[in-house]
Amino acid sequence: MSRAADLESLIAPVVVAQGCELWGLEFSVQGRRSLLRVYIDSPAGVTLENCERISRQISAVMDVEDPIASAYTLEVSSPGLDRQLYTPAQFMSYVGHRIAVRLRAPYQGRRRFQGLLNGLEDGDLVLQVDDTEYLLPLESVDKANVVPVFGEVSNSASSESSVALEGSVALGSTLREGDAIEDSDLDLVVTDQGLVNDDELETGK
Repeated sequence: MSRAADLESLIAPVVVAQGCELWGLEFSVQGRRSLLRVYIDSPAGVTLENCERISRQISAVMDVEDPIASAYTLEVSSPGLDRQLYTPAQFMSYVGHRIAVRLRAPYQGRRRFQGLLNGLEDGDLVLQVDDTEYLLPLESVDKANVVPVFGEVSNSASSESSVALEGSVALGSTLREGDAIEDSDLDLVVTDQGLVNDDELETGK
């Protein structure tokens, strides 16, 4: 089982217990620190409070199970309008929508495709690009994202929420610049450099 699959089996029950769905996760190593991104979804939409609560629950489980030996940053967020698609079921839920696909290896001389998803057929994505229909092997897909169409309502709530945790302290959020968020440990303010401690703004650190 891959590292991502191990983490998914550990995190999915935590997310479900909080009334949300684990949409997907990504794990990467960046120098001495690893990054774990967890995407959660809900028919009612994902709020910042959902992200904060689930972040802390995941952090507690990770502290006990210790599946990542090195220091890491945990980010929990909604998938967003341009959400990445991970599973066959997720692809099927977006039939009729435009998606962008990047393949691991070239297919008919190209790796990137963008078009209308017509369905899945025998393990292949059926993608309509202009007047040409392509059958792209799902196992060859490196990354696939929904292409948002402004003015349309997506399958999930349009708002995006996210929070990043190192240990149990909230460090980041996709809020507007100037917004503030209160945490039991810190008063955080959104700046052009992300969320910072309010005391740092006053002292100029």
